[in-house]
Amino acid sequence: MSTPVIEPLPVDAQTDPAKTPRPTAREVLRDIASGGPLRILLSVLLSLVVGSLLIVFTNENVLDTLGYFGARPTDFFGAAGSAIGDAYAALFRGAVFNYRADSFDAAIRPLTESLRFAGPLIAAGLGIALSFRVGMFNIGGQGQMLMGAAFAGFAAANIQLPWGLHLLVAMAFGFIGAGLWAGIVGLLKAFTGAHEVIVTIMLNYIAVSLITYLMRTPVLHDMDSGNNPTARAPLPTAQLPKILGDDFDLHLGFILCIAAVFVFWWLMERSKLGFRLRMVGLNPDAARTAGVNVKAVFIVAMVLSGLFVGLAGINQSLGREGTFGPSIDAGIGFDAITVALLGGSRAFGVLFAGLLFGAMKAAGPSMQVQDVAPEVLIVMQGLIVLFVAAPPLVRAIFRFLPEPRVVVHTSAPRKPRAAKSAQVASAQVDTTQSDGADDGATKAEKESPL
Repeated sequence: MSTPVIEPLPVDAQTDPAKTPRPTAREVLRDIASGGPLRILLSVLLSLVVGSLLIVFTNENVLDTLGYFGARPTDFFGAAGSAIGDAYAALFRGAVFNYRADSFDAAIRPLTESLRFAGPLIAAGLGIALSFRVGMFNIGGQGQMLMGAAFAGFAAANIQLPWGLHLLVAMAFGFIGAGLWAGIVGLLKAFTGAHEVIVTIMLNYIAVSLITYLMRTPVLHDMDSGNNPTARAPLPTAQLPKILGDDFDLHLGFILCIAAVFVFWWLMERSKLGFRLRMVGLNPDAARTAGVNVKAVFIVAMVLSGLFVGLAGINQSLGREGTFGPSIDAGIGFDAITVALLGGSRAFGVLFAGLLFGAMKAAGPSMQVQDVAPEVLIVMQGLIVLFVAAPPLVRAIFRFLPEPRVVVHTSAPRKPRAAKSAQVASAQVDTTQSDGADDGATKAEKESPL
């Protein structure tokens, strides 16, 4: 058997974009999910610039100055600067520190609210980031959060246990519900080849409808409280305790989410299982050749992803004293995709991205008081996703950013099975026809080097 010759790429393939091989979907996802800190910082900066333009050109005082811009342009720029300054000052007061408050407790309340909003975003973002590292796109955070919240809420309201133990049992129920719901995706992908995007979308719809139905039945609903779909309030022994007293809503869930960041870091960067997960994410064929059970990795990855997302659901259901409805996820399942992308699918990147988005959520009411529509913050979040998910666009704006690493495939492409079968059948036909030929000719043909 002759040794295959690997020829170098032609020069025109390196210079002509039309002849350059297009990246695969896995390579594109890896480029998006592994954005460097500089590119992510520039993406946030671009979103702030566009958000500032929206604030300027929707401000009433600024629009009034456009009528006489040619006569006094300084009025326009003064009004624009004032609008931007007032908007971001309101964001700071609503998310970090209210320097206009009358007491210290009221001044730091915005910070505690930002942390409370950031907790479930961090936990769910870690789950989505884990799936990204394995080369999967888990957009089923909504369904997994609902399952985790429903399972935890059921145990918190229907099981009588001492304080502490009851909380642990309720959390275990939440992890089981979210993990099992995400595990369905891994099983279907491993044994049927079903794409995780389609499966998670469908499971989101199923989870919303199923939980809404259960919230109308005695399984989750208090039948004496009306017909609206709600779950029973968790018993005091199963509620996440507040860590700064009754004057603040920040509870133990935020500490658990911070602990989850370190668990994620150790799992993905220091453990043998994390090495297998990253190996499959980089190249499943190479991982399979090295002896890794890729199907099992897909299942384990989705279960682990569901566990992290389930922590966000537990935060939502056990971090309150009252009932909750089917909207308990509050859009966190989809916001977590943004957090994971912005964080580069790394533990501490997700932590800072979650804190940023938590601050934006907490600052919405304060900015609305300043006559800035809260939708501006939503637009800015969407722009962050746009710039993070379009690395070529950011590199086109900032030319100094490095190009991504190009993987050159020097081996010959695999032949389709149909082509292989046709070659085998052709070879069998040739062998059959040659059976009646002359023995000397047959021997000469076999000895031919061709």
